[in-house]
Amino acid sequence: MMIRLSHMIRALALSAVLAAPASAPALLAQAAAPGVTASAQVVDPSLAAVDSMLAAAYPAGGPGAAVIVARGDRVLMRKAYGMADIELGVPMRPEHVFRLGSITKQFTAVATLMLADEGKLSLDDDITKFFPDYPTQGRRITVEHLLTHTSGIRSYTSIAEWRAKARMDVTPAELIAAFRDQPMDFAPGEDWRYNNSGYALLGAIIEKVSGQSYADCLRTRLFEPLGMTNTRVETQTAIIPGRVRGYGVGQGRAITNSEYLSLTHPYSAGALVSTVDDMLRWGQSVQAGRFLKPETWRRAHTAFALPAGRGSGYGYGWFLSRVAGEPSVEHGGDINGFSSHGAFIPSQRLHVYVLSNAERGFANPETFATRIAERLMGRAAPAFVAVPAAELDAYVGVYRVSADERRVVTRDGERLFLQRGRGGMRQEIRALGNHEFINPNTGTRIAFLREGGRVTGLRVNPRIGPQEAVSPRTDESPAEALAPLAARVAVPAAVLDSYAGDYQLAPNFIITIRREGDGLKGRATGQGDITLVAQTESRFAAQEAQLTVEFERDASGAVTRLMLTQGGRTQPAPKIK
Repeated sequence: MMIRLSHMIRALALSAVLAAPASAPALLAQAAAPGVTASAQVVDPSLAAVDSMLAAAYPAGGPGAAVIVARGDRVLMRKAYGMADIELGVPMRPEHVFRLGSITKQFTAVATLMLADEGKLSLDDDITKFFPDYPTQGRRITVEHLLTHTSGIRSYTSIAEWRAKARMDVTPAELIAAFRDQPMDFAPGEDWRYNNSGYALLGAIIEKVSGQSYADCLRTRLFEPLGMTNTRVETQTAIIPGRVRGYGVGQGRAITNSEYLSLTHPYSAGALVSTVDDMLRWGQSVQAGRFLKPETWRRAHTAFALPAGRGSGYGYGWFLSRVAGEPSVEHGGDINGFSSHGAFIPSQRLHVYVLSNAERGFANPETFATRIAERLMGRAAPAFVAVPAAELDAYVGVYRVSADERRVVTRDGERLFLQRGRGGMRQEIRALGNHEFINPNTGTRIAFLREGGRVTGLRVNPRIGPQEAVSPRTDESPAEALAPLAARVAVPAAVLDSYAGDYQLAPNFIITIRREGDGLKGRATGQGDITLVAQTESRFAAQEAQLTVEFERDASGAVTRLMLTQGGRTQPAPKIK
């Protein structure tokens, strides 16, 4: 996987290339959903329109997907689309094996909760009980904080230094060492931020408490009792019948093979592989309340409460949301070359799993899972309200997310658009009424707040995950916020020349700075140029993204390093000879 300079401090997707052996029907036949033969393709007449939609999204000759839908024990849809291996010309089949990515977390959570139900650990245990020398920086971090993404520990996939080691095999202890000394993002329990580090720690806790490896614990306690014969912790060297190849999406939606990643890195945060049939078995066991005490299941499927009554939208290993107005228990997964989504609507006894061997940029499994559930529940998509252009102008403006980030609302005719700052993706939002809008592609809702007859802010409510804080309206105009940056100072050529050189953000990851005319260009390893515009003689802002670079000198005046700041985080990159 390549790190873009504009995303170096953001969460990095785990990346990998999957071997794609030819299918093994004899080994896979026993793993089909109950009452369905391994090769069967099932489409209930009520889902004919969904079938057409999926066939268009995953056409023959491109990456594909397998889908299963069931109400209770009745399978309504089981079908595959596209290709399992484009280069070998192998069509996708419903029984093929996919990487699950972060759907893994619900299995890690249940294994942890089983140990808690057995009295072998408590969700209130401080993690120093299991890792006595873990540097908690004076904070009390509990097992529950790890389960709910509220620990404040920095996620290792958002650490640039981790990228340099992603191809190397690591032990769980070595993986934990990659993030244990990082600064905390926030005080435990005070906020929510999706966190792979927390689930890596849970995997290590499972091993310490159970006396088994993480893989063996899940196999003996969950997979074997359920007959999930095609679900396992993936390794690079194992022969896994039916495992499909994963694909990335390049410029212009060009399909590429996904990049290599040692599978020791996703570990208990994302290393499982499975089939739609096995996932249905799992979903039905969750519906039946197997493995855990009723009270434990209730807590697992209750959103963790943040301060001031703010909902996290996350329980123990699952997002808690709504589909067509009904409570849902769901989770997606993204790992380089694969994307997935699984949803369970308890009131309907409805299970939907969409597993794809293409990244989410090719097609979004969450969108399909949601639309399938809505159709089966007889609920139409939200009805949009026509709003005259003159009234839409009341929402046009710039809204502050943080000191460095803005959301910009613009109008084009009678259409309203939202984008996250200069260089962000411009997405249409549709009116629902009462000053609320929705992104029809993601389900994210945007509520505009009014005071004294004018719009004063907006709040973004993702379909899954925590509600965001209010972004107050600023006095900036969209034209100003989106305009190309202009240099605030003229920096002498000799000073610009002194900044030129290579800066090491992480091993094997270099930022190269060069002078071009009266300005600077930056380029990260394997990436294109970014224009750096002078804000002061030593501080520069990126034209294409919301990040800044500041150069530092030692007592002799020599430039020694740059400080890269994005999303409220700052990382040093020493200048190298």
